[in-house]
Amino acid sequence: MSSLCAGDRVALVSPAGPALASRIAAGAGVLRSWGLRVVTPEVGPWSLPYLAGSDKARAAEFVSAWCSDVAAVFCVRGGYGCLRMTDLVPWKDLPPRVFVGSSDVTVLHAELNAVGQATVFGPMPGTSDFVDDPLAQARLREVLFTGTRSWTAGTPVVAGTARGVLTGGNAALLAASVGGPRWAPPVPGAIALLEDIGEEPYRLDRILTQLLRAGWFEPVSGIVLGSWTDCGDVSAVLADRLSGLGVPVLGDFGFGHCAGSWSLPLGVPAVLDAGARSLTLV
Repeated sequence: MSSLCAGDRVALVSPAGPALASRIAAGAGVLRSWGLRVVTPEVGPWSLPYLAGSDKARAAEFVSAWCSDVAAVFCVRGGYGCLRMTDLVPWKDLPPRVFVGSSDVTVLHAELNAVGQATVFGPMPGTSDFVDDPLAQARLREVLFTGTRSWTAGTPVVAGTARGVLTGGNAALLAASVGGPRWAPPVPGAIALLEDIGEEPYRLDRILTQLLRAGWFEPVSGIVLGSWTDCGDVSAVLADRLSGLGVPVLGDFGFGHCAGSWSLPLGVPAVLDAGARSLTLV
């Protein structure tokens, strides 16, 4: 995965919901303080207030930004909408770029990883998870500029080791993609990263059950669990749905919708040692 350098030009895009202009400005200011030259998003209001623009406009902005003279593309926020535009992007024709996003952006990570592009699952500059969290900012900067290769955190749930390509992201978005024309299970041996927000235990049960019945977990060799913010106590659900898979599971790893979130690469090979609480790129 490529690293960024001071002086690089980067683009902010809005593939999902609209972000507050003040937050975009604040997030862009942080990126500029890193020495980056920032191009802000151009899509405007639309008739559906939970989208940053029409599907066509959001996809066009994404492709235009990606194919311009930039080193990286940052999504300003998630929310909802990425799933609606995936069929409007020529994924195989996109040149290599650094890409950052999380939450609803999970579906864009999957598309990019499927055509061989590594990505970064991290906080977005149009959200409070980035703007108001200096530790999350620092952790994203470290991944982008110095290429962090190892993380130690979390609580072992099922001990063991696994080696495979990192995949996944937001559990609800992964489940929402199941059965669609562009859906595909993880590559054999993949290490799955899973997190979510605002899903009560029974809804998380439904999400994981849907993924289980679709065979999503069958190729997976290990699982790393992030934050479950505003989901209540989901420990019993996670144990019930995942512990019987016979693969190592590391919980409470601290990525997703949480303070001081780790930024983690997707689409790259890694080794998980759940007992040692470690995740290391190889």
